[in-house]
Amino acid sequence: MLRVVSTTSGISFKDTLSALEALGEPTRLRLAALLAEAELTVTELTTILGQSQPRVSRHLKLMVDAGLVERHREGAWAFFRLQDSGVENAGSAQLVKETLAAIDPTDDILSADKNRLVQVRAERARTADHYFSQHARDWDRLRALHVAEADVETALLAAIGDGPFMAALDLGTGTGRMLEILAGRATRAVGVDSSPAMLSVARANLERAGLKNAQVRHGDIYALPVERDAYDIVIIHQVLHYLDDPARAIREACRTLRPGGRLFVVDFAPHDQEFLRAEHAHRRLGFTSQEICDALADAGLERPTSNTVKADHDTKLTVTIWQAQDARLLDDTNRHTVPYLREYA
Repeated sequence: MLRVVSTTSGISFKDTLSALEALGEPTRLRLAALLAEAELTVTELTTILGQSQPRVSRHLKLMVDAGLVERHREGAWAFFRLQDSGVENAGSAQLVKETLAAIDPTDDILSADKNRLVQVRAERARTADHYFSQHARDWDRLRALHVAEADVETALLAAIGDGPFMAALDLGTGTGRMLEILAGRATRAVGVDSSPAMLSVARANLERAGLKNAQVRHGDIYALPVERDAYDIVIIHQVLHYLDDPARAIREACRTLRPGGRLFVVDFAPHDQEFLRAEHAHRRLGFTSQEICDALADAGLERPTSNTVKADHDTKLTVTIWQAQDARLLDDTNRHTVPYLREYA
């Protein structure tokens, strides 16, 4: 069994000092406590802290520069959260978490901040619910066309396995549903979507579910804003039929896989529902099993397979689940699968 452990046994004196300096100020410590709870914008943080935007931005910049906080651009907005990825920052991130854990959770200052955070989250949820209600009728109609989502999710989870996995990635995350079902099996789950409106829905759903290890990012599926060679599980769920170049998206997804990681594609089998082109921007009316298997193989993955999830009603669309594995942990002699990457304590 391959064992992979962190190459960092501790953090340097310089990095420790930098981390402590970044935390050693009241506003920055409050920011760290808030960002440990949720991914937040500058506007949301100024609302909670009752401080000016330039002041909060200066503190955030210092924390980003110290490697304690991640900043992600999403259109005109920027979201911040505590750093939780990357070997070079893993030690500093752990130091922050241990410092926050040592603080009395009933402290008056932090309790007041968290109460205001609840109000910010509630406003987020209201905004997301409004967007979802505007589009619910269309989504309900689409869902009625194909095999039950519960059946697809059951089949997908069975193929993925129980884990645990170090990291999972969902491309075209939409409402964040795949992140919800993966977060319990992964240390970290990341979703990427090109729609800021859908990302708002996903954030609200993840917060309702209390999933602190799941996060979303705004980005292009052809140029993903995530680490390379970093994910055990990557999912492209009901996305490829919208794209003009599905094979290119598969190749880009493959670059994010860890050695031995697995890519899963979930999409429609070929169908004749032409209205989906005109009314819902579907560029492809499904894919043959061979078509996606070939694309997976052409991208350099091994052992591509497919599994069809059929409905109990002939008029409903069939969904196919494809999977393939990164070849870097496959034995060159017999190509048998070596147990894929895990992290052990």
